[in-house]
Amino acid sequence: MDERNPKHQLPYPYDQDLSGVLRRLNRRTPASRNRLANDPVTAAYLAAGMRLIGRHLGPSAVRTSTDPDDAASIERPLLAFLSQRAVVAEVGANPDPFPRMGSVSTLRSTWGCHSDFISDLLRFGLWSYHPNHCDVTEAADILGDLLQGPDYVEAIHRLGFWNILTLVDRPRFRLELFVTAAAEGDEVIQKAMAENYREIKEPWTEVCEELLEARNLRLRPGITVDGLVDMISAVMEGTALRALADPGAGVIDRAGRRSLAGTALLALIRGCVERVDDADGRSLEESVHAMVYDLPVSSPYQVAY
Repeated sequence: MDERNPKHQLPYPYDQDLSGVLRRLNRRTPASRNRLANDPVTAAYLAAGMRLIGRHLGPSAVRTSTDPDDAASIERPLLAFLSQRAVVAEVGANPDPFPRMGSVSTLRSTWGCHSDFISDLLRFGLWSYHPNHCDVTEAADILGDLLQGPDYVEAIHRLGFWNILTLVDRPRFRLELFVTAAAEGDEVIQKAMAENYREIKEPWTEVCEELLEARNLRLRPGITVDGLVDMISAVMEGTALRALADPGAGVIDRAGRRSLAGTALLALIRGCVERVDDADGRSLEESVHAMVYDLPVSSPYQVAY
């Protein structure tokens, strides 16, 4: 490691300025916190923690049997695998050019308590995984077909299949589930999750607006683009959770390149969107009421709330 500038010898994203990411470092002044955030030793603990998260949360998580006579008997840790001693031991396995000398005392000196280390590690994990999680740029070909391709429905199925795989086949979604379970009562983690959703959501909101305009479509009264993106996100995450919890449920058809996510996207579009030149002007509630009670288009039902 180059002693003159050891930080820049670390791999991405550990070579980046982490002063805005690590918020719980055990230093009183902003200047000393910034220095510690960009210290290679701090990066060494983060790297060890991230490897432990990947190893225990997946994909392809390592499962340790607790009873050789019972195949279903495995360790099911929540935070145990990120104990101070486990992290320090993992530092010793760091690859070059990370420091490999760690100790519980140094870890406690860097973060005042272990919950502070956990909070910063989770923030770092969400931040560092961002380029590989439902990134708009990765779906450029699919979005091009949605804008002007000849088979819109097929493109929607492709989008759903791609989106669901970015969740189930990459570590970030598992980390998000883990963080969500730990977020209650922790304002730091809650803020990190809010920032995480905002960073993912903003580019997709712009994409949805562009896609609607390109196809001469509009949202039904009462539905906003912001709300539609939230609904899509909820559907995708719920579908991914189902796939992870029950891989045999048929949520994903990898051979056929189909998924329940694509079907759900089509359902959302059919319910929330209408053509500009053939709109009935009904809200979603009015449209459902009219469908159930067989009301004519010319007599929209006004739902009172």
